[in-house]
Amino acid sequence: MLNLYDTHTRTLRPFEPLVAGRVGIYVCGATVQAPPHVGHIRSGLSFDILRRWLMASNFDVTYIRNVTDIDDKIIHNASHEDVPYWVVAMRNERAFTWAYDVLGCLPPTYEPRATGHIPEMVALMQRLIDIGYAYEVDGTVWFSVRSWKSYGSLSGQRLDDIMPSADAATLGKRDLHDFALWKAAKTDEPYWDTPWGPGRPGWHIECSAMATKYLGAEFDIHGGGIDLVFPHHENEIAQSCSAGDAYARYWLHNAWVTTAGEKMSKSLGNSLLVTEVVKRVRPIELRYYLGAVHYRSMLEFSYEALEESAVGFRRVEAFLVRAAEAAGRQLAMGVRSEVFDASMNDDLGVPGAIASMHDTVRAGNAALAVGDNTVAVTAAESVIAMLDVLGLNPYASHWSTSAAADDSRDKALGVLVAGALQARTDARARKDFAAADAVRDQLVEAGIVIEDTPAGPRWTVG
Repeated sequence: MLNLYDTHTRTLRPFEPLVAGRVGIYVCGATVQAPPHVGHIRSGLSFDILRRWLMASNFDVTYIRNVTDIDDKIIHNASHEDVPYWVVAMRNERAFTWAYDVLGCLPPTYEPRATGHIPEMVALMQRLIDIGYAYEVDGTVWFSVRSWKSYGSLSGQRLDDIMPSADAATLGKRDLHDFALWKAAKTDEPYWDTPWGPGRPGWHIECSAMATKYLGAEFDIHGGGIDLVFPHHENEIAQSCSAGDAYARYWLHNAWVTTAGEKMSKSLGNSLLVTEVVKRVRPIELRYYLGAVHYRSMLEFSYEALEESAVGFRRVEAFLVRAAEAAGRQLAMGVRSEVFDASMNDDLGVPGAIASMHDTVRAGNAALAVGDNTVAVTAAESVIAMLDVLGLNPYASHWSTSAAADDSRDKALGVLVAGALQARTDARARKDFAAADAVRDQLVEAGIVIEDTPAGPRWTVG
């Protein structure tokens, strides 16, 4: 049975879906104020792994990942560029979509934008006003936090310990802790008309409105980064549950990607943008690196660790190539190890699952070394099944298509390396071992790993 750590109860809970065989997931997606760095993309990748594991466990998954396409920073950035807010939002939404896709994340079932769901937000706010949980002041609609007695249950915060914002006293709130569901229009800012006048959505109301529209008043899993626990997800629970919706049954949160012990931020510049990182390693290798750490553990990013991880993944690929050669056919999908499945069922224990996969690779390599091709091929096909769950199956159509795009480069490299290896073979044949070693050293310096086998030299990019 799958067990998941629920932030709300702070316990590891058996997963019991609302409807047998079906799972509804809502994940807080991008706020599209800037293009994504690797810290942004970890959440989407973590929940893609969850989705894939549920699918592998024979669940029918509806996966919603929203886009926040209006907020203060989007408006601020647009004003600096002297363009409409939607120019900034759409440009960066496309950048996020590209990043999710290049790292092999399955497209969401639906990907709603905040600005496309104003009527649903208005309807929810009206319900809250009618039952006394919200009120309007000068065109701004506020949620009355103290009216919801369970406020703080998700984050563990005590209301009286929370410091109100510096300008709270000037905003017309009844209580300094109340939060905005709807913000009255300001000069030169985008707005939408509502019963309370022109304005734009607050941050929290959008997710409550969209989650219930696509998944219903009660659904299985709500996910997002750990930085969203408070105030965003706390406020979602308050406004949705006070309106009478049961809302999410499980709350899952992934940890940050950090650099120098600090949360990765835009101030670090462009070097950690996904577009830049995939110039250093292949996208499948970046996915392996980001996904190999448990989703609730912090990941300290460094290029050294990334490149070391990439080498480890290439060893797995090299084993699959050797096993396919031994089989004399294309490898099929095999059976995952029981240890792999048990690790995944233990709160998505990807580190243990990957360790099990590497154990299978080692056993397969050992079988190849003694010529036991049957055992080696069985191991390889098991590895493919495990990689497939993690979105790392190199034979999957997504990665095969990506590889095809680099085919001309690979062919050119192959011709050059083959020529060098032939020169090395010729040198060894005439017993000019110094020349042969010089060729090998040049290849190693260029990152080419040479393995001498009974069938001749084999090379990989190391």
